[in-house]
Amino acid sequence: MIEENGKSSAREKRKAFLRTILLVSISILTLGAIVLPSYLEKSTYSLQAGDVAPHNIVAPYSHTYTSQVLTNEAVEKARQSIQPIYLPADPEIARTQLENLRTTLAYISDVRADSFASQQQKQDDLANLADLTLEEEPAQAILEMPQTRWETIQQEALSVLEQVMRNSIRDTQITEARRSVVSLVSFSLTTEQSKLVDVIVSPFIVPNSLYSEELTESSRKRAADLVLPVTKSYVSEELIVQQGQVITPQIEEALHQFGIIRSNPLTSNLIASLAVTTISSGFIAVYFQRRRLQLNLSITSLFLISVFFLVFLIAGRLLIPGHAILPYFFPLAAFGLTIASLFSSELGLVLTLVLAITTAFGMPSSLDLTLFYSIASMCGILVLGKGRRVTSYIWAGLTVGLVGSMIILAYRLVETYTDWMGIATLIGAVFINGVASASLALLLQYIVTQIFGLATPLHLLEISRSDHPLLQFILQSAPGSYQHSLQVSNLAEQAAKAIGADPLLVRAGALYHDAGKSLNPQYFIENQVGNQVNPHNDLSPQESARIIIQHVTDGISLAKKYRLPPRIRDFILEHHGTTITRYQYNRAKELSAVTGETFDIEDFRYPGPRPQSRETALLMLADCTEAKARADLPKNETELREIVRKAVDFQLQQGQLNDTNLTFLDLNRTIDSFVFTLRNTYHPRLRYPETEKPAEPLALDAPPPQEENGK
Repeated sequence: MIEENGKSSAREKRKAFLRTILLVSISILTLGAIVLPSYLEKSTYSLQAGDVAPHNIVAPYSHTYTSQVLTNEAVEKARQSIQPIYLPADPEIARTQLENLRTTLAYISDVRADSFASQQQKQDDLANLADLTLEEEPAQAILEMPQTRWETIQQEALSVLEQVMRNSIRDTQITEARRSVVSLVSFSLTTEQSKLVDVIVSPFIVPNSLYSEELTESSRKRAADLVLPVTKSYVSEELIVQQGQVITPQIEEALHQFGIIRSNPLTSNLIASLAVTTISSGFIAVYFQRRRLQLNLSITSLFLISVFFLVFLIAGRLLIPGHAILPYFFPLAAFGLTIASLFSSELGLVLTLVLAITTAFGMPSSLDLTLFYSIASMCGILVLGKGRRVTSYIWAGLTVGLVGSMIILAYRLVETYTDWMGIATLIGAVFINGVASASLALLLQYIVTQIFGLATPLHLLEISRSDHPLLQFILQSAPGSYQHSLQVSNLAEQAAKAIGADPLLVRAGALYHDAGKSLNPQYFIENQVGNQVNPHNDLSPQESARIIIQHVTDGISLAKKYRLPPRIRDFILEHHGTTITRYQYNRAKELSAVTGETFDIEDFRYPGPRPQSRETALLMLADCTEAKARADLPKNETELREIVRKAVDFQLQQGQLNDTNLTFLDLNRTIDSFVFTLRNTYHPRLRYPETEKPAEPLALDAPPPQEENGK
């Protein structure tokens, strides 16, 4: 037992290692599938504003987006519409300038009154004035001017400056204000004197209304905030840029929006893709770890799922970008429908979500596509169910088309521009998508069942038909075993329904579990009629046990010959587990006690393995229960329940159920189901009155116990 547990543990570690390697490999390939197309696409060449378009570029689909370029232009226009804001005229500036003018005039008067300085020295002193620059001619006129006239000039200069500075003067109005000086000079002065006043006053005219940067910027900000985002719309196949046309910032933005030129650097794209791949891989790893026992997937099945995932992902990443209709025509839903029909609806739902995210990632309208792919596919999977009929695939395909159309209407009708012709085209593509997805899923599951032998519901229904060649062979060669298999299949199927196992798989497996008996039917008592001599009477216990055990290996040979799925072969291998043929074993013990010869118990043990799933465990329990009930013929329900419980307890004590995840609740429900089904099988019948004396009944021997029955 310790050695067996060690082998089982090593086998589980090897499977876990292979699963890890497979997950890492698929993650790397998924990352490559997401990133590589962006490197290979012709549309990702380098284009920017100022370049010349190499050819005509049209919108691949109808799209409305917020144009940052147009919005920025509108904001700048609103800002420029606000004129610069100036503060009110400051009287202190005027007073300061008047005081400066008085100081300058007083200095000139002192120079004029200097009797010790020569004429040249006086001109040099006037040239040193800080606030006033006098040319030689005006300076000489001032120095030679009579005192009374000079005093008049001073008074007029102060008066004119005061008049000018009383007005609001901005920095842009200086020239205009200085030009107004001559017109303000008193008409009592001559033209030469007026010019002299202008020369003296003009340098002292400065802005007294200053520019307020804070107020101006605040007003411009308020105007910019009132600007609404500007949207830009393109209809499918509308020309974005003509060949030879210079690409403007607005055209460059449109090309980015449609993914015609790369929006992000390749490094950023790689990091984003790595993040999505990591999240998806982690989600799948946790899911498979949590649901490993319930899914019970082999490495071959995991590899097959991975291949399907990569094929659909790579095809989507290569075909979808740059097209308007193809994204809605691409039959991504076929992946989920195929996985659901081959394995389970739960697995199909989970993997479809991951595939939808990774396929639409980074594409224009990626959120819309993700919802379209995931919701439409999931609804199709839910309608498909177990996919037991071809009509289920038809309804699933129509559901994909209907739900996909609803999603398109939900997202397209809220756009500012509604292209009804484009919407009608997309809806038509979606319904074709649904039909194509259902047809492709039906074709793929058929191909897979033929190549890999997976037990899909449709395949199980096909091999469960009574006209299947192997069932016909069993019926003709071993009719008793055939009837026994029918009864066991009914018994196990009802129990599977009671505990939530797969009843269709259990029924199909039960029909073929004793197929090997058809090669040597005479060695099994259910096929012996009348007073036929039991051939086991002339055989040694070891030889008798070998023939009985051989029906397992013979059954596997027939299953391979008739191409039964590996899942059905598990029922043939596991329905006896590693139990022993007790009747032959007991005979060997009796002979050993008489002759003293030793024997090996392994000669009487079935090759196994023990049941590895709930379904094969139910078959084991139903097989031994039906044989025991048929041998003992219980008279009431109490005896029947005792027979069933003993059969279940025996297999439980032998450890035959250790490798399954059957709970005690499952076993109790199984017992109740067996009792209910067998009670209806062995119900009392109405005794009809006899009209004539019956013939003498034949003496029939009671059927031997289970071991003698070859079980």
